[in-house]
Amino acid sequence: MFGWLKSKRTRLQSELIRRDRKYLEARVRRFLQSYLKADESRKPHFYRAVEGAVHKCQAEAGVDQPTHEQEDAEIATATSSAAMKVVLERIGRKEDNGNAAFLTDAYATVAIAYHRAAGVYIEDRRMQQLGTAAVHLLTMATSYVNSHQDEDQTPTHGPS
Repeated sequence: MFGWLKSKRTRLQSELIRRDRKYLEARVRRFLQSYLKADESRKPHFYRAVEGAVHKCQAEAGVDQPTHEQEDAEIATATSSAAMKVVLERIGRKEDNGNAAFLTDAYATVAIAYHRAAGVYIEDRRMQQLGTAAVHLLTMATSYVNSHQDEDQTPTHGPS
């Protein structure tokens, strides 16, 4: 019986990996490569995009205020699913302008990062490495946004 459950879990993970490769992998690689090529003045744009995507996905999934009963893997899975839903909706709209693609790629990065956190890529080294890179970017984004919250809320107009 336990072999059947393990087999079912493995099939589910394989299906998630296939879907992630089809819809997310190229987008995440493009997003991460663009981030690495960006100069320091442009990197905050990446941080804010992924941090905003995380917050929207967690709110959509109902995990923006996690309870003690929720497991980390549940939260990660729900967040990843919400991000995948956004990516698929945005792909369906076929918006081709640069900003739309950038935001879609940010959501794809969130989906991959949270699937990595949920342990979906345990058996797939290539996706595990991509997920790890995405997790690192999300960690840097959270750190950046948290340390610059006061600056972001300060009015940008000059003295009166």
